Amino acid sequence: MRDLKAVGKKFVHVMYPRKSSALLRDWDLWGPLVLCVALALMLQGGSADSKDDGGPQFAEVFVIIWFGAVVITLNSKLLGGTISFFQSLCVLGYCVMPLTVAMLVCRLVLLAGGGTVSFIVRLIVVGAMFAWSTLASTAFLADSQPPNRKALVVYPIFLFYFVISWMILTFTPQ
Repeated sequence: MRDLKAVGKKFVHVMYPRKSSALLRDWDLWGPLVLCVALALMLQGGSADSKDDGGPQFAEVFVIIWFGAVVITLNSKLLGGTISFFQSLCVLGYCVMPLTVAMLVCRLVLLAGGGTVSFIVRLIVVGAMFAWSTLASTAFLADSQPPNRKALVVYPIFLFYFVISWMILTFTPQ
């Protein structure tokens, strides 16, 4: 029960991003794992044996998220960041939460029907959640970098969440 409360507190930190070391101090990978699995399952599409479904396979999403987080973490460490490897993975993983919510909303919008209005609603939702994920993660990670290298750390974070957002936006169910 104690771990569930800690995970819940980290979700609140991502929902209301502010400069705080609580998310960095007590890192865990349970929340990011749950978010990654949930996002991968929602993006999977229709049947497992279909070759023409509208979304990526589970393993593709899982690998893109975890490999991307590892690359961003290594970039941060090589640029002189003071944050530990697993702290960075924790922050990047928890900040996928807004994009997971965006995927849930997009699935509901797609159930209501397709068309131009559906795409515009999905574009607005995914764009807002992309900005939220990027701002939340940079609020935690940018302070651990030397001042003259912050842009070199923020740009890969931007690309990481952009790729995930693009997968969500271009998802079409079978």
